[in-house]
Amino acid sequence: MALMYGKEKNEEHEFDSAADLGFISFFNRLPHKRPDTIRLFDRREFYSVHGADAQYIATHVFHTNSVIKHLGSTGKGGLPSVTLSINVAKAFLRDALTVKQLKVEIWIPEAGSGKKTTKFVLDKEASPGNLQAVEDLLFVNSDLLSAPIVMAVKIGTSPTLGPGSTLKTKTIGVAFADTSVRQIGIAEFADNELFSNVESLVIQLSVKEVVIPGISKSGNTDRDIELNKLKAVFERCNVVITERKPSEFTAKSIDQDLSRLLVNTSEVVDVTASIPELSSPSSNASSALSALVTYLSLLSDASNHNAYSLKTHDLSRYMRLDASALRALGLIGDGMTSGKNTTLHGLLNKCKTAQGTRLLGSWLKQPLVNLHEIVKRQDLVETFINDSNTRRTLQDTYLRMMPDMHRISKRFQKSVASLEDVVRVYQAVQKLSGMIEALEVVETERDSQKELVEEIYLVPLRKHNENLQKYSEMVEQTIDLEELSSHNFVIKPDYDDRLRELADKLMELRDGLDSEHRNVGRDLDVELDKKLHLENSQVYGYCFRLTKNDAKAIHGDKKYIELGTIKSGVFFTTKKLKSIAEDYQECRDSYTKTQSGLVKEVVNIAATYTPVLEVLDDQIANLDVIISFAHVSVSAPIDYVKPKMSERGSGSLVLHNARHPLLEVQDDIDFIPNNIEMIKGESEFQIITGPNMGGKSTFIRQAGVIALMAQTGCFVPCSEAQIPIFDSILCRVGAGDSQLKGVSTFMAEMLETATILKSATKDSLIIIDELGRGTSTYDGFGLAWAISEHIASQIHAFCLFATHFHELTALDQQIPHVKNFHVVAHVTKTGESTQDRDITLLYKVESGVCDQSFGIHVAELANFPESVVKLAKRKADELEDFGGDDDSATKFSPDLIEEGSQVVQDLLRSWATQTSQDSEDVDMDMGDDDRVEEDLTSLRRCVEQYKDRIDSNPWIRTLLTTL
Repeated sequence: MALMYGKEKNEEHEFDSAADLGFISFFNRLPHKRPDTIRLFDRREFYSVHGADAQYIATHVFHTNSVIKHLGSTGKGGLPSVTLSINVAKAFLRDALTVKQLKVEIWIPEAGSGKKTTKFVLDKEASPGNLQAVEDLLFVNSDLLSAPIVMAVKIGTSPTLGPGSTLKTKTIGVAFADTSVRQIGIAEFADNELFSNVESLVIQLSVKEVVIPGISKSGNTDRDIELNKLKAVFERCNVVITERKPSEFTAKSIDQDLSRLLVNTSEVVDVTASIPELSSPSSNASSALSALVTYLSLLSDASNHNAYSLKTHDLSRYMRLDASALRALGLIGDGMTSGKNTTLHGLLNKCKTAQGTRLLGSWLKQPLVNLHEIVKRQDLVETFINDSNTRRTLQDTYLRMMPDMHRISKRFQKSVASLEDVVRVYQAVQKLSGMIEALEVVETERDSQKELVEEIYLVPLRKHNENLQKYSEMVEQTIDLEELSSHNFVIKPDYDDRLRELADKLMELRDGLDSEHRNVGRDLDVELDKKLHLENSQVYGYCFRLTKNDAKAIHGDKKYIELGTIKSGVFFTTKKLKSIAEDYQECRDSYTKTQSGLVKEVVNIAATYTPVLEVLDDQIANLDVIISFAHVSVSAPIDYVKPKMSERGSGSLVLHNARHPLLEVQDDIDFIPNNIEMIKGESEFQIITGPNMGGKSTFIRQAGVIALMAQTGCFVPCSEAQIPIFDSILCRVGAGDSQLKGVSTFMAEMLETATILKSATKDSLIIIDELGRGTSTYDGFGLAWAISEHIASQIHAFCLFATHFHELTALDQQIPHVKNFHVVAHVTKTGESTQDRDITLLYKVESGVCDQSFGIHVAELANFPESVVKLAKRKADELEDFGGDDDSATKFSPDLIEEGSQVVQDLLRSWATQTSQDSEDVDMDMGDDDRVEEDLTSLRRCVEQYKDRIDSNPWIRTLLTTL
């Protein structure tokens, strides 16, 4: 966040030292808050934060501790405090709620308190999933680019085999809400002990915050254990967790609540009866919905009544993704990188509207599994790829002008909209006819595409355009459109007789002010506007101003009443000017009051169009995303192609010249494409080996990215693509340490892998990168083998498995549909050591096994010290020799080994005989050291005696070298 220092930092926002001690006492009595909550105190002209929050703001907003002041002390013993200007505070709050996933509290001065107040009351609370309280404060002039989804979860059990069964299945009831578009959703489903389905739902909905029942102090009950497991899932997905009283998760009055919230109140009874999740008051979904309504305080806001829609969410309608897949496929950032081409959303987001950007985020996390729907999207994308003129016209002339009508509609419903909102909708409506004309002349290759454009866009847009004609007429009749060029949003004076009368009177009074200005100018003989100014002062109202030198002319003249003196001159008035100014202000107030009443009427009329505007908003968002896909597909370094999709459970994954869409657009990268061919029943499980930095990870991840892009309806970065519909993409790649959450690297790896084994089906795509690195080599290899064999032989999913365990490649001898591939490296020998070699990474993937490791080469590329590299090479050679002992016998013939063994036996027997004879003649007083020396002398004599036979046997020489 870019910030100005100086005035923006702290200089104009000073605390009142006299009130410091009183505020410190008040602050210390405030209830305890969670570490993820920031408290801001509204001091009317600026905001302040205190305690630990002050340190956080200093570090993350101003990036310096110099902004911290210590209240109540001249040193560092007081209360740490930081002030923020109003603009900086709003920018921080937007960032905190939408990016940093923090909760906020805004405290305001107690009612009736003066400027030096020391007591505050809580005014607003907001969290990433609940922005209702701050929406109008923070998002008036900026678009909300991601939906603030909050979800409530209730865990229950149901008999596995029906009533009376002792076997229980875990059932999850969820309710979720998007307050920005006033929509409630529910779902109820079975889940496993790892809560894999909950994780998929969180990903599909882009949940920002989750509400769960509070955990007991002991935390030892079965319910608490389950809730702790659930919390671990939410933490892995980076979701804010809010605990509420378990008593709130009871569906006592959910029917009455829905009757007040939903749009069609008369149909609520039928709705709840027809939805299985709500038909039973004891259902988990009903309980979760009750807790959600309470948490969001939906019923306390009258503008929510009869404004919400209700839907059910079916997990099986979309591809299932886990949190690891989001990171592995680059859908979201890792917090370390930034830029439009570092995430898939950033790359594909060429949308011109905020609603389009939000919809793109939903589509990427909800890839379709219905072949018909996928093909429809792809045909629409193809249409706008082929007709570039229409695509550019729609983007630059029409979509760019479309406001976020969901947001404006909500402002209409809450009665906080302005004439500017009314005009923005009017301007969008004026563009509709041109948008329709552009779509009517779009060039298509097939009649079916023309029919699709007609069905998806033209039919609904024509209907909306017709329905909104009355809206346009209303605006043209009531609002003075000629004033828009001056950014004035006012009602036409001719619209209302009383307003016309007041407008005429204002003009008359204004003429009177100008007349008096001229009269005084003539009387004082001074030039108007250059010396004698007629001004509307905030202090004195309409009055005259002269410079101090020219003001000498009015001194002592009773016609002129001096009002005050400032650096720029002397303010004065006349009785006539004062009278006209008072009449003018009174008339102006009446005009403003009358205009305000008329504005309210106009806004109320505009609010009746919100159902049409919200549906139109969805149509515009859909068109925006489809055109964005087309734009990206033809703007890539090499054009994307339309993939051929096959039904789930049939077909193979065949990608020719596949590229990673994020890497190929990076600067200074000449991407080398590869083919991926995974034939069901023949090569569905592929093991990829090869050197570090050779491209294994890129190769396996690009398969997942391409499959996901295809199922969202986008074209893909290949020269040819044949893709089956996958029900899920599950990834285990590079789990980082999570010590702050009490999870080690290896544990995180095992949790992700367990999710894969529990969730994957034969229609899944599994991507595993370097499994087993977090533990010993033997344990890691054992796990990697067992997991690979289970996936290949039991699950039969498509799987790409990158590994450094070269022994794993032997799996292809046991399972026929396991195939080995490797990334190619060109090796040139540069010395006698096995480590002395020059390696060129070719980034090509070919069939077969890579039987070499290139870790030391990568260390050289990372500029390790030369001495460290040399030591690594020497130790690697020693280990290779050590590991090769058992194989050394295979280098020599059995006869040679037998002959050598006989020579060694004869030598040892001869030495033993000589040692025995020497011991009989030895002096009994000889010490131990002398005896050892005597024995070594005997050994040397024996070796010399057998020297010729030893030298002639290579096996003995190798044995002696090893020893």
